[in-house]
Amino acid sequence: MFTDTEIKEKWFKFFEKHGFKRIEGYSIIPENDPTVLFTTAGMHPLVPYLLGAKHPAGNKICDVQRCIRTSDIDSVGDDYHLTSFEMLGNWYLGSCPKEEMIALSFEFLTSKEYLGIPKERLATTVFEGDETAPKDEVAYNAWKKCGIEHVFYQGKDDNWWALGGGVGPCGPDTEMFLDTGKPSCNENCSPACDCGKYMEIWNDVFMQYKVENAGEKAVALANPNIDTGLGVERALVVLNGVKSIYDVGIFKDVIDLIGENAGVKYSENDASKKCYRIITDHLRTTMFILGDARGVVPSNVGQGYILRRLIRRAVNCARNINYNTKYFADIIDMLIDNHGKDYHDLEQNRQFVKDELAKEVEKFSKALEEGHKEFEKVLFGIEKHKAFAAQKGEVVENVISGKAAFRLYDTFGFPLELTKEMAQERGYSVDEEGFKAAFEEHQEKSRTASAGVFKGGLADSSYESAKLHTATHLIMAGLRKMFGPQVMQKGSNITPERLRIDFNLDHKMTPEELETLEKFVNDAISQEVDVVCEEMSIQDAKASGAVGVFESKYGQVVKVYSIGNISKEICGGPHAVNTRDLHHLKIVKEESSSSGIRRIKAILD
Repeated sequence: MFTDTEIKEKWFKFFEKHGFKRIEGYSIIPENDPTVLFTTAGMHPLVPYLLGAKHPAGNKICDVQRCIRTSDIDSVGDDYHLTSFEMLGNWYLGSCPKEEMIALSFEFLTSKEYLGIPKERLATTVFEGDETAPKDEVAYNAWKKCGIEHVFYQGKDDNWWALGGGVGPCGPDTEMFLDTGKPSCNENCSPACDCGKYMEIWNDVFMQYKVENAGEKAVALANPNIDTGLGVERALVVLNGVKSIYDVGIFKDVIDLIGENAGVKYSENDASKKCYRIITDHLRTTMFILGDARGVVPSNVGQGYILRRLIRRAVNCARNINYNTKYFADIIDMLIDNHGKDYHDLEQNRQFVKDELAKEVEKFSKALEEGHKEFEKVLFGIEKHKAFAAQKGEVVENVISGKAAFRLYDTFGFPLELTKEMAQERGYSVDEEGFKAAFEEHQEKSRTASAGVFKGGLADSSYESAKLHTATHLIMAGLRKMFGPQVMQKGSNITPERLRIDFNLDHKMTPEELETLEKFVNDAISQEVDVVCEEMSIQDAKASGAVGVFESKYGQVVKVYSIGNISKEICGGPHAVNTRDLHHLKIVKEESSSSGIRRIKAILD
C-alpha cells in the first residue's frame, strides 16, 4: 500500500534528480489577495512567477502545497470530498518543453522505482483545438511516442486552462487517467465520461498563450510556462485501488483512532460513517489553518468564520457518535506527526493548535446548550402562531423558517443538519431554500467587506493610509519590545482616518502599558527616520532579522521595509517616506478581537 509520505518522497526524489529545485509550500492564507480566503491550488501562490517575475530558486522548481476549498464543506462525508488537500507540483518558468514534461510524467507514472503503473492502464487527453488555439499535436505525438495507446482529443471544457474570465495567461493541458478496469459505457467512452472507467491522476498545463481581451484569439505568450498538479489524496485512492480516501493513509489511521473511543462504530450505518469522515476531514483542515505560520483563530468573519464552522461541525458529529471531544487533541497529535515533516510550522504551533481548538470546542458546547433553548423558543413561537391562526380557521404548517434556521446556525453554531434532525424528531421540517438565501446574503456581506481591503490591510493606496500603515509597524515593534518576539500581527484594517491592528497577547493591556506603547511610537516618529524599502530573497530577509512569515527556505523575492533600527518587516507596502510625516499617534482603544487575540485602534493627529 502506498502512503502519502511515500508518494511525496518519490516525487521529490524524481524531480530533484531531473534538476528541479524543491521549495517549501506557501501559507494557506493568501497574502494581499482579497479575492479568496485560502490558497486553493498549487499554482495560486506562484502566479507572479508565472507572469514573468524571476524566482530565486531558478526556472525549474517543485513543491507540495496544502490547499483549502471551502465550496466542498457540505459535501464532506462521501467517498472523495475533502476541504483540504495536498497538491504536488513542478514548474518550468519561462519555457514550455512539452515533450520533455510529458516524458517525465510518463517515467514517474510507469517506472517501477516510482509509481509503477503499467502503461496499458494509462489513458491521456490533449486539446483538440478551436478558434482560440490549434490542435495540440505536439502533446498527442509525445504520448504516442511514450507508448500510450489511448490518447483522446478533447475540447476547451476539458483540456484548456485559463484565469477566471478567460483573459490573461492560458493554454492547453494534458491530463493523465488510470483505467479502473470497468467496462466502457459505450463505444465512445472516454475520460470525459462520468461512468467511472477512468480516474484522473495528474495534469500538465502548458501556458503558451495569452488573451488580451475577452473573445479574442489567443496569441503566443512571451514567457511561457508549464504548471503541473498531482493531488496526493487522489493518487492514494488510485494507486491503492480503494473506493474512498478514508480507506487509506492518515485518513484511515484517524478513523481507526476515533473508533477506539466512539460509542457508535464507523460501519454501523451511513450516518455514523459520515460523522467519522467529517471529524477526520474537519480536524485536519483545522490543524492546517491554526497551525499555519499566518494562522487565524475562530471568529465570525472571513477565514475565522470558516474555521469556526469546521470545528463546530466536528463537535456536532462527535455528539452524534457519542465521542468525547477531549480526544480531539489525540487526533491533532496524530495529524501533526504525519504532516509536520512537510510543514514545519505545524510542529512549532502544535500546542497553539490544541489550545485554540479546545477553547472553541468549549465555547461551542456552551452555545449548544443556549441553542437548544433558542430552538425550543422557535417551536413555541410557531405553536403559538398555529393556535392563533386556528381560531381564524387558518392552517400554519410545521415549518421552521430559513431565517430562524440561519440564526441558529450563525449565532449558536447549529449546522443545518442538526436543526433538521431536531425538527424532524418533533414533526417539523426546515425551509432549506430560505436558509440558503439567508446564508448567501451573509456570504455576500462578507465578500463585500473583504473586497474593501487593499494590500497590507489598507482600504486604499492613499498617502494617509500609507502613513497609518507605517504606524502599525511601529506599534508592532513596540509590542515586541514590551512583551517579546512571540507577539505577531494577526490582521489589520487601515483606512485614511484610522488603523486597526490585531496581535496575539495573553492579557488585556493595562493603561500603563498602553501609555508606554504610545510613547514608544511617538518617540520613533520624533526621530524623523526614513522608511527604506529593499527587495531581497527570503533567506537574506530572514538573515537580516526581518520579521515576517518565512514561506520558503529557498526564498521568494520579498520587500523588506526598515525604519532605522526600530522596525524591520517583510511587507507589501505602501508606506510613509519618513516617520515625521506621521506627526503624532493616539491609541483610541484596546480590546479583545477573539480568544488570545487583542486589537488596537489608533489615529494620527
